[in-house]
Amino acid sequence: MLDESKLENRFVAAALKLAAERPWTEVSLQDIAERAGASLAELRKAFPSKSAILASFIRSVDDAVLARAPKPAPGEPARDRLFDVIMSRFDVLAPYKPGLKSIAAARPFDLDILCKAVASQAWMLNAAGIATDGPLGPVRVAGMGTVYASVFQTWLDDEDPGLARTMAALDRRLKRAEQAMITLKDVCKVACRLVEGLRKGASARQETAGSAGPTSGDDGGGAPIGYGRA
Repeated sequence: MLDESKLENRFVAAALKLAAERPWTEVSLQDIAERAGASLAELRKAFPSKSAILASFIRSVDDAVLARAPKPAPGEPARDRLFDVIMSRFDVLAPYKPGLKSIAAARPFDLDILCKAVASQAWMLNAAGIATDGPLGPVRVAGMGTVYASVFQTWLDDEDPGLARTMAALDRRLKRAEQAMITLKDVCKVACRLVEGLRKGASARQETAGSAGPTSGDDGGGAPIGYGRA
């Protein structure tokens, strides 16, 4: 996946190889530069931090998954499409699993990585033909992130070549997420009907008030009721 003829990719590959050999917290920027056969100054020009290197790796994985993702087939359940996309992602990640175990254990989740991870989930949903815009878009992205984070941990520990544990965990989590979205949609429909009813009621009251005649405190001629004209 990583074309190491490009210096930036050599830095990313070097970081993952080093992470497979030792704890991620013990991998320095100098180590990464040396493993890539470059200087620390060259590394600084490409990446300002280890987190930026990881963010670049996430982007490369996204590109690889999107390139191999088939066009969603009409009538295919969204859950099945998403299952295929996520398993495809694990296929792309497989050569880097040893390094990813070390990195995951260090929990290096700063803002740079978090933003890239959120964007990644949105792209995976779109690859499965699931929209991420509209009022439910952010909810879908957040739900996808929760599902993926949970199953990713299972995948890291799954040594079965067929990834039976991973597939079973992913299937369970996607079913739960699907049911949660159905429930949320029902709640949103009820809320929308309630808001629309309140809006129409308020509009009707305004129209009634605007078409009403003089109030009971005015006889039409400006004299208060109870006081005859002179």
